[in-house]
Amino acid sequence: MMQGRDPKRKIFLIATEESGDRLGSALMKVLRQRLGDGVQFVGVGGRTMAREGLETLFPIEELSIVGFAAVVQQLPKILRLIRETAKAVTEAAPDALVIIDSPDFTHRVARRVRSRSPAIPIIDYVSPQLWAWRPGRARTMLGYVDHVLGLLPFEPEEYRKLGGPPCSYVGHPLVEQLPSLRPNAMEQKRRGGEPPVLLVLPGSRRSEIRHHLDVFGAALGRLRTQGRAFELMLPTMPHLESTIREGVANWPVKPQIVIGENEKRAAFRIAHAALAKSGTVTLELALSGIPMVTAYRVGAIEAFILRRAIRVSSVILANLVIGKDVIPEFLQEECTPEQLAAALAELLTESPLRREQVDAFARLDQIMSTGNKSPSVLAADIVLATMRKGRRAS
Repeated sequence: MMQGRDPKRKIFLIATEESGDRLGSALMKVLRQRLGDGVQFVGVGGRTMAREGLETLFPIEELSIVGFAAVVQQLPKILRLIRETAKAVTEAAPDALVIIDSPDFTHRVARRVRSRSPAIPIIDYVSPQLWAWRPGRARTMLGYVDHVLGLLPFEPEEYRKLGGPPCSYVGHPLVEQLPSLRPNAMEQKRRGGEPPVLLVLPGSRRSEIRHHLDVFGAALGRLRTQGRAFELMLPTMPHLESTIREGVANWPVKPQIVIGENEKRAAFRIAHAALAKSGTVTLELALSGIPMVTAYRVGAIEAFILRRAIRVSSVILANLVIGKDVIPEFLQEECTPEQLAAALAELLTESPLRREQVDAFARLDQIMSTGNKSPSVLAADIVLATMRKGRRAS
């Protein structure tokens, strides 16, 4: 451990989304435990990192931009913030720069910092999805990233094959949250009870919700007209509540809308099956042991680009971690009420599809294990080791 006589360390962190803010906060907490009062945190972050002592350069809400058109309109502002952030890093001359997710922003900052101040060690927390598309990024990252902290167990091997920087699997933050995802005896009884609880998860951004709500509602209506009984629950966050309520107003089956993270986890613990938009939530559902059907719809321009770029057999995170496509996915024109309803009907019975998913999800704890250390502790260990190496090099 680095304590006592060491001079005060300065660590610059950049996180521009809520998920990155939570990761950054957990990392800061462990680094402070290791370094005591001998550490100073500067950079960009949200409310959670602020509570750990970070003074942010600008509110991360300034980068809450979704959709191609919106990005184009806001491009001058985004480029200005990239320049200003890179300048702040080089002026601060920290012992390490930790960039957290949001690669379109953070990697542009990192490249500028490396060209101006090559002695600053740079750690990338959360790998870009180069295993899914744009694999050439791995070699490019070798020029400005010293170490990648991967959330998924297959990522270190991908970096090795693609010739990228060193990558270590530190574990997904969901691994630390398993108790809140797993049912107790009473909740397990409800999970197996009648009518089955069916979750619907249309996305965490307004653009995603707009793309999925109508087709999801039609699929659920079709399921009900086929005589399937189910209790429908739709978890969402407070800032999306009005969008959700407006979007489900004309659904033929009315969901119970539950608001907030704790309420969402409570719904997960009693759910029998789920219809979900592709994303991190698929891994959350899988760790909860909930069989699912997944879908993904985007705008025409994004679909055109993605079709030519995707290099994996599945876009479902849980499928990639398991190493087998056990979760059905319906993308773009395949995302129809008929196909979604047919797949959901299978999950509401003890079908081979349901059994295959349940058996595969039971292996996830072993696949994603980080031993006896939490992800934030493993991440902090590598940040400190990279700092020491960087200080010797300078």
